[in-house]
Amino acid sequence: MEDSLNQASAMAQMGTCSPLIRRLIEEYGFPLLGAGELDAFLRQEPETVTVLFFPEDAKKYPESNDVAVVLPELVEHFGGRLRAAVISRQDEKALQQLYGFQQWPALVFVRGQTYLGSICKIQDWEVYLERIEKILQSESGQPRGIGIPVVTDAARDQA
Repeated sequence: MEDSLNQASAMAQMGTCSPLIRRLIEEYGFPLLGAGELDAFLRQEPETVTVLFFPEDAKKYPESNDVAVVLPELVEHFGGRLRAAVISRQDEKALQQLYGFQQWPALVFVRGQTYLGSICKIQDWEVYLERIEKILQSESGQPRGIGIPVVTDAARDQA
């Protein structure tokens, strides 16, 4: 029953996605993941670098559609060294806090549970290739949750 609820939720979520983001799921087979499915998905291939696509609302952030076009090309370019998933709209804000990126859309790179880095907004092709190659070659990163901005009383007083 839980699987059918997750499937129903995923189908409803896909209905709110832009056609280009929906294409990632339907044509390319990138899974649509919520917070509840993310850890299990990452454990399936702990040595593979996974790129998590956080599109947010493509109407609010039109660059999300641009990234949705580029993402399958990046996965193809890097062969079996990279796999991709789309993060569910309902869980994006909570997971944003977990990974600490500040701009939309975002590509977050992890190996197993280890955060390796992120690339926000649309970039030139060469920028993607250079930054992703560095990410793929990195031996370590930060565990999830590291990098979340910490607001001190002094910083809060200045705001």
